[in-house]
Amino acid sequence: MIRRVRRLLAAVAGTVIATATLALAGPAAAHAAAARVDRPAAGVDITGEHLDQPLRLRAATHPAEVNAVLDQVSWLGRTGQQQGPKTADLGPKYTVVVLAGDAPTKTYDLYPLAKGGPRVYRPAKQPDRSKTLAGWFFGRLNMSETLRAAGVPLQRQFDTLSGGVGGGERVIPDDALDPGQDLDAAMGELQRLLLLNGGVMLVITAGIAGIALLVRRRTR
Repeated sequence: MIRRVRRLLAAVAGTVIATATLALAGPAAAHAAAARVDRPAAGVDITGEHLDQPLRLRAATHPAEVNAVLDQVSWLGRTGQQQGPKTADLGPKYTVVVLAGDAPTKTYDLYPLAKGGPRVYRPAKQPDRSKTLAGWFFGRLNMSETLRAAGVPLQRQFDTLSGGVGGGERVIPDDALDPGQDLDAAMGELQRLLLLNGGVMLVITAGIAGIALLVRRRTR
């Protein structure tokens, strides 16, 4: 009888632990799957100011230019700032559409001459219908030169101020940053994590209580 109770106890405990592990690992695995790129980009299309027709760059014929443009947007995080600069401070806009085969998958708006440094806006609505949070991001300092090398009619820009050999600093005004937006996003993520952990603890507690009740009945 005691052996049967021990086996039952071990089985129930294993089920509870497995459930808790899946609950914790599930969101991370889903996010990793969403972030994984199944196929390499076949190319990019660029439209914008002073472009009479789109620049159609393909990896087969312009690999360096395609990779350089993708490098401007491939590093973006899950959340960005909800509010961007004033429209008058953005400068010319260039829309980059990333292609997989002949199908568009991602789209981004690039502002290489924005006041305070280049900016990237990622719309929530994406061509591949993936769930993406809209947001503003500070772009790479070489955005203007990258687009110019790809064929966008931009004047040569000096994106960094020399700070010595290998040095440099970004020119960002004090009012360009909005830490409140990032703090709100971080607090939202923390709240969701706490709710998830609370749910897992509730499952574990219920499992232990059920085991204790079962053992009590079996040993009477």
